[in-house]
Amino acid sequence: MSNPDLGTTLEQEQLEQIDQGDHERYSHYVKKDKIVESAVMGGAVIALCGKVWVPNRDPGKFPVCPDCQKIYETLKGD
Repeated sequence: MSNPDLGTTLEQEQLEQIDQGDHERYSHYVKKDKIVESAVMGGAVIALCGKVWVPNRDPGKFPVCPDCQKIYETLKGD
């Protein structure tokens, strides 16, 4: 965005917001290819429930997120 009166240019940057919420308490469902990509590139993933975070813990040590579970069940068709 330019302001000709000031002779300046403003740049808007959209930062990805990483959720610091309850992802520590639950394991979440994420597409397998996104988990692999995150492991290789170090980026954040988005769970079925909408949580955004960088995975760095063993998901087997935590209960499954109830919201992810509900969404996953509807996707499976059960």
